[in-house]
Amino acid sequence: MKKITFVLALLGCALVAQASTDDKSQDELKARIAPVGQVYLAGAEPVVVKPTGPRTGEQVYQGACFACHGTGALDAPKKGDAAWKPRIAQGMDVLKKHAIEGIRSMPPRGTCADCSDEEIVDAIKFMTEGV
Repeated sequence: MKKITFVLALLGCALVAQASTDDKSQDELKARIAPVGQVYLAGAEPVVVKPTGPRTGEQVYQGACFACHGTGALDAPKKGDAAWKPRIAQGMDVLKKHAIEGIRSMPPRGTCADCSDEEIVDAIKFMTEGV
């Protein structure tokens, strides 16, 4: 029994020694645990994202609205669903106001804090077309 334990301990030491000397493995390990982003520190030069132009209603829907309005989460009316009819009957001004200010479970501007009012309206039109 002592002989088997000694052999296993010796084998374990050999494996550890081999792993620690393998440069390729070390490089791969460093690549796997490398940071995936950076932290912006106050006073550092700010990163400015240039606007790419106005987004279409479909782009806003896909990027910000789909999580709820594509799945019906939190009772959000789905795109093209009849649940939009009573909302449409209230008029576009009310739909726009609710989308911008938020209503019930929907936060202000949905999840698109950087959307313009026009982009919000375009997203509403996209979600309600065909209803």
